[in-house]
Amino acid sequence: MTKPALDKSNIPKHIAIIMDGNGRWAKNKGFKRVIGHEHGTSTVNKIVEACVELGVEYLTLFAFSTENWQRPKYEINSLMKLLLSSLRKELDNMHDKKIKLTSIGNTSKLPDKVKSQLEEVKDATKDYDRLNLTLALSYSAREEIVNAVKTISQKVKNNLIDINNIDDSTINTHLYTNYLPDVDLLIRTSGEQRISNFMLWQIAYAELYFCKELWPDFTKEHLFEAINNFQKRERRFGKTSEQLK
Repeated sequence: MTKPALDKSNIPKHIAIIMDGNGRWAKNKGFKRVIGHEHGTSTVNKIVEACVELGVEYLTLFAFSTENWQRPKYEINSLMKLLLSSLRKELDNMHDKKIKLTSIGNTSKLPDKVKSQLEEVKDATKDYDRLNLTLALSYSAREEIVNAVKTISQKVKNNLIDINNIDDSTINTHLYTNYLPDVDLLIRTSGEQRISNFMLWQIAYAELYFCKELWPDFTKEHLFEAINNFQKRERRFGKTSEQLK
């Protein structure tokens, strides 16, 4: 695949990726599903590196959903071990590239060792600003919105918020992602064309890009192609083409 010529002045500020297809990739090759997840981790490293090179400011990866807890116990345990080892191995690389790690989701459900390592890496990288890498772990967009509604409702009840002053900003402030800008480009691999309960509020005006490659096969070149596609689109945000001109 030839690398497209990208407009460096129009790189999406926030890219979110649904990393789909690890299990199918492994099955197609006669491997156990966990092997697919291991190869998917290598893809994460390549895509993070590419985002740093391109000057992407925010990258959010859908790593583990609340629904994923329903998977076989063996697979969940393997995923948690893989997450733990990746957090340990990649810390030096984050220091070198000045990458800040954050997370969204109900991380209280994660195993204690994973939670501890996650917090250690987040604390060690909190002052970096080259790329904000966010992992969505035990994440559900509907749960996120429900929690925000509950918190806002309690504040209204306690006269901390005037119900007449509730607006988009109020909702944003109470989401897991209150420190992130809206998503500009959402990518999903593996050929599936659905959102799967991921960042439903934050992708309101995102450009959606679906590609057939399974996540372990997704390369820097595929990312460049997704961004090239993004740059060819006209983002009107409700306006007409004439107004934009």
